[in-house]
Amino acid sequence: MAVKLKLGSNTTPGSNSFRMRVLRAALILLLGGLLIFAAVFGFYYYKYQRVVDERLASGPLFANVAQIYAAPREIRTGQKLAVGYIAQNLRQAGYNTNPQLGTFSVRGDDIFIKPGPQSYHSTEGATINTAGGEVQRITAENGAALRAFKLEPLLITGLSEDKNRTKRRLVTYDQIPKNMVNAVLAIEDRDFFQHGGINYLRTMKCVFVDITSGRKTCGGSTLTQQLAKVLFLSPEKLVKRKMIEILITFQLEARFTKQQIFEDYANEMNLGHQSSYEINGFGEAAQTYFGKDLKQIDLAQCAMLAGLLQNPSYYNPYRHSERAMKRRNLVLDSMVETGAITSSEADRAKAESLGLVSPNVESGEAPYFIDLVHEQLVQRIGDQDLAHDSLRIYTSLDPELQAAASAAVASGIKNVDELVRKRHRSKSEPITYPQVAMVVLDPHTGQILALIGGRNYGNSQLNHATANRPTGSIFKPFVYAAAYNTSVNGQPLAEGIFTALTRLNDDPTDFSFDNGRQTYSPKNFVVGEHPGNVTAADAIAHSLNIATVALAEQVGYENVAALARSAGIASARGTPSVSIGAYAATPIDMAGAYTVFANNGVHLNPWMLDSVRSPGGDIVADFAPEARQVMDPRVAFLTQSLLEGVMDHGTAAAVRANGFTAPAAGKTGTEHDAWFAGYTSNLLCIVWVGNDDYTDISHGLTHPLQGADTAAPIWAEFMKRAIQLPQYSDTKPFTPPDGVTLVRIDMHSWLPADASCPEDYSYAFLDGTIPQSTCSHAGESPQTFTQPMPGIATAASADGNAPTPAANTFPPPNPDGTPAEPKKRNVFQKILGIGKDNQQQPPLPPQ
Repeated sequence: MAVKLKLGSNTTPGSNSFRMRVLRAALILLLGGLLIFAAVFGFYYYKYQRVVDERLASGPLFANVAQIYAAPREIRTGQKLAVGYIAQNLRQAGYNTNPQLGTFSVRGDDIFIKPGPQSYHSTEGATINTAGGEVQRITAENGAALRAFKLEPLLITGLSEDKNRTKRRLVTYDQIPKNMVNAVLAIEDRDFFQHGGINYLRTMKCVFVDITSGRKTCGGSTLTQQLAKVLFLSPEKLVKRKMIEILITFQLEARFTKQQIFEDYANEMNLGHQSSYEINGFGEAAQTYFGKDLKQIDLAQCAMLAGLLQNPSYYNPYRHSERAMKRRNLVLDSMVETGAITSSEADRAKAESLGLVSPNVESGEAPYFIDLVHEQLVQRIGDQDLAHDSLRIYTSLDPELQAAASAAVASGIKNVDELVRKRHRSKSEPITYPQVAMVVLDPHTGQILALIGGRNYGNSQLNHATANRPTGSIFKPFVYAAAYNTSVNGQPLAEGIFTALTRLNDDPTDFSFDNGRQTYSPKNFVVGEHPGNVTAADAIAHSLNIATVALAEQVGYENVAALARSAGIASARGTPSVSIGAYAATPIDMAGAYTVFANNGVHLNPWMLDSVRSPGGDIVADFAPEARQVMDPRVAFLTQSLLEGVMDHGTAAAVRANGFTAPAAGKTGTEHDAWFAGYTSNLLCIVWVGNDDYTDISHGLTHPLQGADTAAPIWAEFMKRAIQLPQYSDTKPFTPPDGVTLVRIDMHSWLPADASCPEDYSYAFLDGTIPQSTCSHAGESPQTFTQPMPGIATAASADGNAPTPAANTFPPPNPDGTPAEPKKRNVFQKILGIGKDNQQQPPLPPQ
């Protein structure tokens, strides 16, 4: 029996209606899901729209940060400069690029400079002629001859934007080189100008790769997504965060043009770090890595910056140059693939080195200096958010001198480290390597020209130039200056009127103070080095502690301390230990204190803030330096003469041994830390070396470290570099003021030298105190150093107190015994009142 089967037919009653019910249910579920998705999407879309709105309402994405400028470079007649150098300086300052700032034009050996309305200077222009590579003449627009002309100050850096220490230099889209745009697109997002913010195919591919690999490493984000991520989101890779990123991306694409998005991307993306600062944006990166404005970098440099975007730390060109170069070349190949450049252009770019500038942030940006500027701005202007005020802040810094200081410190501290290693006593104990600071001033204006606050800003932002440390023997000149005060005031000490040849006791001594209730027993650095009586010149030249305290005792400890306080050493107190620098001061304080010797007795407060201007050039605040006369010019020069002796044949002779031969005065210091303070006719420099933990610098060493070993060589290295710069090359000998005479003194007899005594030193004497004998007649002279100097006779005063100048002993009789004719009184006689009867003893100097 045949059976027929009908396959594929549904014989169940109502099957069609069941199918329809299933389809209807599925459609309802789909529509419901879409409605739910739309509702959720809409909720979050508008939620993050408000987030974007709030961010934009609070101001622009990137505020113009305050800019820090160096001191203006002064061009003077006679300087060895070519017109090309001046033109390059003006280009760096922004002339011609920004006509509102200023313009210049070159014609042969002449350059015409015209400052604009936004210039630091007035709009008065000038023409500089540099025929033969030397500035021959400077002519104002009105035809008047000028001695000097100041160029536009150069930009040093911008203030850090926030507590995370971020640096950026804002650029507009038009300021970004075409090669920079093409390099970024080739390696990061080739369809940027075509897609709507999301590359869906690339995103789905990355989702698949992440799921199958179990890792979240695929980077499928477009430039807009990357910008959304860094501006609004945390860096974690979560599905929720990715969805939020997409929502914000839609918002950015709807609000901004592609050019605006790329501009924000170019200003925001991190491209590494330098020292303690994060480098954000291509503008800051171009300056950091190449020392150039973004507009000036070439194809190879554009490719290197674009290559850093993926992983700035991994491709750090300073640490991983091979990686950086391979990545750069990959970017160049990608640019060939997109048609942005040709293969030959890529090959030429690949043949270039990375072209990096030195990574020394201390040299380029003076970070310790900038931190101090920021602190002073907050103190003086009172605005805690100065970084976002778009201010132009003009300072005292000389960038070339800062570079010289940085190089000298970097070189010198390596030598100090080597000394520490060689002298380290115990191999089992860790080595403590000392810190360093340097402060460089113009001794006649007080402006801080360069400042180093430590050996590595990236490792420590503690500014040692502002740290209080025991001053040690660089304080001693104030003892000798206080002694010279007594001479100028006509007040003899125990050995008579004080001079460079006054004898001081250097035998071990207990000095009493506090009305005899306490005693102080100093020791010399080398025990027993100079026992007995020594001259004052020898005492300071060899930094003898006992002799210096003995002199301070005669002068009065409080007189010494008062003089030091007037020179800015605020902690000084009238005790014996003040004489050898037991009280603390900062290197900046000591730099200011030494201006009294270098600047005819005038104390100048070190300063770094010159002027604050608005973006349009209007003055917000100007700052005038503070100066006051605290010392007679003769006292300043007499003390300076002793310091020249320290440099030429005393503890600072290492400076001369290191090849610095220009006229200079200085003093070493070694009590707890190591110091060197010294100056020429146009530069004053303080160097400090010491331990962060305040232990003695020689702690744990087999042989002690001295200022002559550590600080003095750094000072010498800096000064050798400094005088190679045109603006500091014209060092001159020191010129004595009226009332002071330079005398050659025989180094053996300590009497004025003549032809028979060729080995001599030069010292300054107050007129009327110069010894009358000479070295060749030393045995014939009855004078001793314990008697008053020739020409200054003394007699007991009526009340038995300190002797007063005798009126009947000046001038001395003629050789035949007849009275000498009265002579016109010299300056010193006038000061002492010699030459008139019944003169009173001059008063003590004010306390």
